[in-house]
Order: sequence, then C-alpha cells, then structure tokens
Amino acid sequence: MSSTPLTATSAALEARLAGCMASALTARAQMLPHDVTERLRVGRSQALDRARQVRLQISSAQTTVAMAAGGAAALGGFGAWWQRAASLTPLIVLVLGILMIENHTLREQVVAAAEIDALLLSDDLPPAAYSDPGFGEFLRNPPPP
Repeated sequence: MSSTPLTATSAALEARLAGCMASALTARAQMLPHDVTERLRVGRSQALDRARQVRLQISSAQTTVAMAAGGAAALGGFGAWWQRAASLTPLIVLVLGILMIENHTLREQVVAAAEIDALLLSDDLPPAAYSDPGFGEFLRNPPPP
C-alpha cells in the first residue's frame, strides 16, 4: 500500500482487484494436493499466532508508556498544561528577581543622594554661598548620574 492517500476511484479499483485475486486463489486452492493445503494451514495459524503476539506486545508497550507518563494522559490534557506552567516558573522567578534587584538599586541610589544632600545642606555655609548664582543652580538641578 502506498503512503499517499487513495482517492475513491483508486480505492474502489483496489478493492475490486483484491476481490478478484481472492476468488482466483480460492478456486485454485481446491486443486492443490492435501499435503500442500496442510502446510498452508499450519503456516496461516503460525502467522496468526505471531500477529497476536505482536499486538499484545504493542498494547503492553502502550500501557507501559501511559503509566510512565505519570497519569498525564488520564488527566485529559491537564498534565501537558501543568508541565508548560512548571517550565515557565523559572523564567517568571528570574524576571521578578531582576525587577526586585533594579528596585533595590534605585532605592539605594536615592538614599545615597539624599544623605549627600542632607550633609551639604546641614553643613555650615558662609553667607556668601547663599548669594552665589552657581550655588542656587546647584540646588535647583539634580546631580549628574
């Protein structure tokens, strides 16, 4: 059988050919000697036994795979969703950690600048410093980064 999908016409032709072949083989089987028919019967039964064994092995392998999946197949797709969410958890924790570090760093910079400003403003200044235009500009502008 080919790997391409069959059209309705080719499927009908194939079924018709199979029917013709089966009827021809059945008609010829009547003319075979007894020892040949016995060998064919034994061969058929052996082939059927092998096919049953293969089916049992495949079904037991599928059962083993389903059990090894941790019951995810029994959960109806919930296991796949849960695994995706669990795989995204480290990324979410990483992003939250980076945001917290950035927030902490910004807070530390603000606290350090406030301490420097407090020290400068609480320091004894000569009266001429208040009238200096550069000092007024210094107070109005934020410090450079």
